[in-house]
Amino acid sequence: MAAAIRLAERHVGLTGENPSVGTIIARNDENVGVYIVGYGVTAIQGRPHAEVQALQMAGSLAHGATAYVTLEPCSHYGKTSPCVNTLLKSGISRVVIALTDLDKRVNGRGIALLRAAGIEVIEGVLAKEAFESLCNYWCIRKQQRCAVTLKMAISADNGVGKKGQGGIKISGTTSHAQTHILRAQNNAILVGIGTILADDPQLNCRLPGMEMHSPIRIILDANLCIPLNAKVVQTAKIIPTWVICDVNFSKKSKKIALEQYGVSVYSVEVSNGYMPPLTILQLLYQRGINSVLLEGGVKTGEIFLNAGCVDHLICFYAPVILGKDRIKAPHFGNYLSQFHEVETRMFGKDRFYKWRRKTLCSQEL
Repeated sequence: MAAAIRLAERHVGLTGENPSVGTIIARNDENVGVYIVGYGVTAIQGRPHAEVQALQMAGSLAHGATAYVTLEPCSHYGKTSPCVNTLLKSGISRVVIALTDLDKRVNGRGIALLRAAGIEVIEGVLAKEAFESLCNYWCIRKQQRCAVTLKMAISADNGVGKKGQGGIKISGTTSHAQTHILRAQNNAILVGIGTILADDPQLNCRLPGMEMHSPIRIILDANLCIPLNAKVVQTAKIIPTWVICDVNFSKKSKKIALEQYGVSVYSVEVSNGYMPPLTILQLLYQRGINSVLLEGGVKTGEIFLNAGCVDHLICFYAPVILGKDRIKAPHFGNYLSQFHEVETRMFGKDRFYKWRRKTLCSQEL
């Protein structure tokens, strides 16, 4: 199962609307012991599923073998036939599952069908470890919105930038690389218009070999203030770029101009002076976005925190001093009671912290 979990981790954030699942097919031979005959991970964009790939690799050796799957095999018809049916046809004799699927179309039905066919099913093996790669999927199924990770780099004097200086580097090289990995692991990256106007960022993934895994770029811009020469606009035909504005915004010419550059423009109702985070996340979820990395400024971060719409909080604390003209970080102490620390480590000289909303700290939810 540990190997299946490592497989699943490879495609986190790259499988579209489907979760990244790992599958291992293994046999037990009296002479050579346990050996793997097939393996698979949910393909990029979500298909084929892990079980199908693993069984195809195993071929006839799947008969009488054991399948280790990080998430309960699907039992419903969608764009493909159920993985449970494929397992039944293969002659598998035992299926070991880490987590039961929360999807209402599955939710134990896959397990029941396997057992009804006489296949031994073992549940809950390395469930906690498997949950780490499926946590965003759990959030989606329980809350019916995309999962949100708020990421910030913070200086020793509690700053996230310097006034009037645009984007400045706070964290070290290793932390910077981790940020790009986070981008690749999420379907979308979201910022407010203030970040675009101040920094003109690219918001892409620039790690060697991962350039093709840049997430959809989403900009919150109620009044469509985004310049047409902004980097995200100029490259919108290469990397999908969405702008969300006020539904009552009247300058259709700006919307048309953005669309000519390849930008997709969506609108929501503004409430109390800003676009409600939950409305935004539900809009994104309806359009196939499962996970969002929030890299916007302090204002955007606090709006999402206040709305209870941050599921993971990631901070890189760097040993640098920005001085008196720094932009102060949010007062995380006001929010940390809602979160549980799940990881801390060093990246070079930077201290990395990851917190998860307490309601998402186990598969029980």
